[in-house]
Amino acid sequence: MFLVGLTGGIASGKTTVSSQLRELGCPVIEADVVARKVVEPHTPAYRLILQHFGPEVLLENGEIDRQKLGQIIFSDADKRRLLNSITHPEIHRAMLKQILLYFLRGYRYVILDVPLLFETRRLTRFLTYTVVVYCDPATQLSRLMRRDGLGQQEAELRIAAQMPLNEKRGLANHVIENSGCRDDTHRQVLRLHTRLEDSMQFLLVRAIAMAAVAGLGGLFLYTVRRLAF
Repeated sequence: MFLVGLTGGIASGKTTVSSQLRELGCPVIEADVVARKVVEPHTPAYRLILQHFGPEVLLENGEIDRQKLGQIIFSDADKRRLLNSITHPEIHRAMLKQILLYFLRGYRYVILDVPLLFETRRLTRFLTYTVVVYCDPATQLSRLMRRDGLGQQEAELRIAAQMPLNEKRGLANHVIENSGCRDDTHRQVLRLHTRLEDSMQFLLVRAIAMAAVAGLGGLFLYTVRRLAF
């Protein structure tokens, strides 16, 4: 099994691409969904957020107010780094568990939908392919303002908090251009799906895994023989 990283920028259309891949039968693990679970009340990350950011980031029902917390971290780089240091290790552990489940179920690849894939670089060394969903800056800004009801200044701050899409595009193996219509994006998703389905990378990964297991087995037998004599 091999891993594919899917990323983009805020309002670039990554969620649309992720949904289309899932509809095609691809196994997708969404970091944002995992992130909501790891900060549920009484989890380790929840307690650390409450400790560092105070009770003002809570809703009346005791859950994290993601909108209020977002307003804090998008205007303060130090607090954004602090939050990431709290949540990212928990998110990655939870994602690893899901990856192992897909592996045991016999999937040839898994897509990891990670908004900050290139910003953190924690996962990139494990990925066979990286995919960026790109749109031009003007389209990104207008989509974000319309989607979240933000003013231009606040929307620009949120975009500036992430790595520029042009830079991400240069780091990716595959780019989906999402500045145009939905049908055009879907055609590109279909081409990506075909590329992943036709890839033989899973055979290489499987061979490496089998070699590692064989090596451990040989080491075990060597140790037993040494102990026997």
